Amino acid sequence: MIFPTPEAAEFAFYAALETGDLNAMTAVWEGGENIVCIHPMGPRLQGAEQLRESWRRIFNSGAKLRFHISGAHGVIQDDLAIRVVYEHITVLGAEEQPAQPIIATNVYRRTADGWRLILHHASPGPASSGPRSPSSQLH
Repeated sequence: MIFPTPEAAEFAFYAALETGDLNAMTAVWEGGENIVCIHPMGPRLQGAEQLRESWRRIFNSGAKLRFHISGAHGVIQDDLAIRVVYEHITVLGAEEQPAQPIIATNVYRRTADGWRLILHHASPGPASSGPRSPSSQLH
């Protein structure tokens, strides 16, 4: 599959998350040992093998997730694109109340086969996805 834009790759990434499709998830990522994924509160995973195993475990957990992405901000320079988004995740079948938003940084590289994800770093965000006051920021 060829993703003509970083946004198309990002849409495919979140669609794979919602459907639990490991092959679709793998198709979004660039191959090799330099790709990195950090799940919320998790360790750094590096390389195609570690990432695939991580996504396999997540998808096999049985949890069905729905994602609403907001506040997307991105920049493209040459063959790299950086996008920062708020992930609003709802676990389906549970109380279906959205959890605290996650702030994710997604970095894409343009390859001969279109845009591919090379880094996904997700961290718990503030309870509100609005701007924070300067006094509440650590750095």
